[in-house]
Amino acid sequence: MNKTVKDLLYWRDTPRSAGCLTGVTLTLLCLSQFSVISVLSYGCLVILSATLTLRLYTKLLGALKRGNGANPFQQYLDADLTLTTKQAEAITTRALSLFSTTICTLRSLFLVEDVKDSLKFLLILYLFTYVGAVFNGITALLLCVIGAFTFPLLYKQNQTQVDHYVSLVSKKMNAFRSKIQSLFKKPPTKQK
Repeated sequence: MNKTVKDLLYWRDTPRSAGCLTGVTLTLLCLSQFSVISVLSYGCLVILSATLTLRLYTKLLGALKRGNGANPFQQYLDADLTLTTKQAEAITTRALSLFSTTICTLRSLFLVEDVKDSLKFLLILYLFTYVGAVFNGITALLLCVIGAFTFPLLYKQNQTQVDHYVSLVSKKMNAFRSKIQSLFKKPPTKQK
């Protein structure tokens, strides 16, 4: 996991994590109520209004000789955003590799290359029908975002207790799995 993402999820920089969580949550709540086009338009209007106001304020301060009147966003305007050919090739190669792997995995699952994997996939899809009946996609995504910002910190604070209970559940699951496997094992055939 990227260090920046870890820092956000573990709240190492509280104002940045709070801003990110608030922004993503508000965006998802808006998307649950309004169309994507409306949310995008209003979001861009808010950003443009804020930057334009700040730019006009600095220009006014410059005119009143209380500041230099320089663009407060000049460092961002000067930043080089161009991709080199190598970077573009690396991104394209990675995207194509990911796409190819995804297509091959889906082909394997849908065309039943391995019965066990396809049955697991069938069970997951079946469970998703129940999730879909209770939540729409935006609500499920909103819960995932809130969980991503909550559970890592809770786990870090209560790691020993969580690890203890996960170990207990894991032992019970392994015992249950071995019992199920022993039920379905074929008895050895007698050789003549």
